[in-house]
Amino acid sequence: MKPSLQEPAASHLLIDTSESIARVTLNRPERRNALSLDLMRELIDCFETIGAGHSSGSEAVSVVVLAASGSVFCSGHDLSELKARSESEYREIFDTCVHLMSTIEGIPQPVIAEVQGMATAAGCQLAATCDLVVASDEAKFATPGVKIGLFCSTPMVALSRVVGRKRALEMLLTGRAIDAGLAQEWGLVNRVVPRDRLREETMALAHEIAQASPLVLGIGKKAFYEQIELDKSCAYEHTREVMTSNSLAEDAQEGIDAFLTKRPASWKCR
Repeated sequence: MKPSLQEPAASHLLIDTSESIARVTLNRPERRNALSLDLMRELIDCFETIGAGHSSGSEAVSVVVLAASGSVFCSGHDLSELKARSESEYREIFDTCVHLMSTIEGIPQPVIAEVQGMATAAGCQLAATCDLVVASDEAKFATPGVKIGLFCSTPMVALSRVVGRKRALEMLLTGRAIDAGLAQEWGLVNRVVPRDRLREETMALAHEIAQASPLVLGIGKKAFYEQIELDKSCAYEHTREVMTSNSLAEDAQEGIDAFLTKRPASWKCR
């Protein structure tokens, strides 16, 4: 008998918050960190909680690092949940996946994927959805669904928007993996670093970003995704209004005054 999609599972996430940075670690290495329905729901709850201004501790979170245990970042959907299901069950799985990706993009905190190994199918989608990606020189990225009869249609959405049409279609149609260096050249990855320096380099980037006002980071991230699909005229019209509103924020005035008087800024998130 097939396992129920509604069965509760033990937590597959490790969450650590320190100095306004939350490290959220996929902790299902025995299943190559596959995105089961339970894991996706856990991630949604985690990101929604962070996005609402809470954390696992007492500190507010400015930046999120999404990492993974084991040698694989994420192998995509848990294929054991994709065998012999009903239409409604398949819809539930893919609706939850879309909800997860939308949540990552929608929270105010920048999310940095720390990719140590292979990221395939929905795992590649997960990395592509994150705002920034730091990858080890051992990482690889692929959308191999075509090889098993299930085209990576939802991963295609995030992938095509970061690497472009021709490169995305090459990955989607062949299912072939690309290494971290080529992923960086194609725009899927921001930085490639030696495996033994991956955490150090990712956290350094997170700390650099976390020095800014959390309020302003949220304003900027939201505006970025709002303007990116607009034509240039509409994008300028929208961002002009965003900058006008941002200028009225207490943190904007504090930051300008701190710069002019050559002192550290003290953010109030107002």
